[in-house]
Amino acid sequence: MTQQFYCVMIPDFVRFIGSPWLLLPSGIHDSNLEEVFNRYVFNCGRREKFEGLVRALDNLFRSGCPQIFLDGSYVTAKPIPNDYEVCWDIRFVNPDLLDPVFSDFSNDRQKQKEKYGGEFFPAQIKEGMSGKPFLEFFQTDKHTGKKKGIVRILNHLT
Repeated sequence: MTQQFYCVMIPDFVRFIGSPWLLLPSGIHDSNLEEVFNRYVFNCGRREKFEGLVRALDNLFRSGCPQIFLDGSYVTAKPIPNDYEVCWDIRFVNPDLLDPVFSDFSNDRQKQKEKYGGEFFPAQIKEGMSGKPFLEFFQTDKHTGKKKGIVRILNHLT
């Protein structure tokens, strides 16, 4: 029997001159929920956001989403982030199993925030102002315009 090992490691934060918080270095950094919990859940507010993320990923992954990309101040050194952002891979998703809230962009995605504590964007769809797909848009620091890192979590249910 062969055993497969999946090495995960979120790198240390780096300083970007002009950004208010330390950020992840440029790139897509593979992780899993256990490592995200160990790295980012260090207060009650972050725990609440994490619990919402887990509930959201349960629906996304059960709907067939192969991977998500976690972003926002949640994956920075900001002590108390307001929420988190996820862009999710729309390939292979069964829309009949998908929570309709993931398609509700009304009122600045308020229903998403209320239900899951974060905002969700299809990775392959273009962000309106930049014209970049959300996956690319998420990798740009809004304060400096420099490339920054995000965290990828693969569907562990498949």
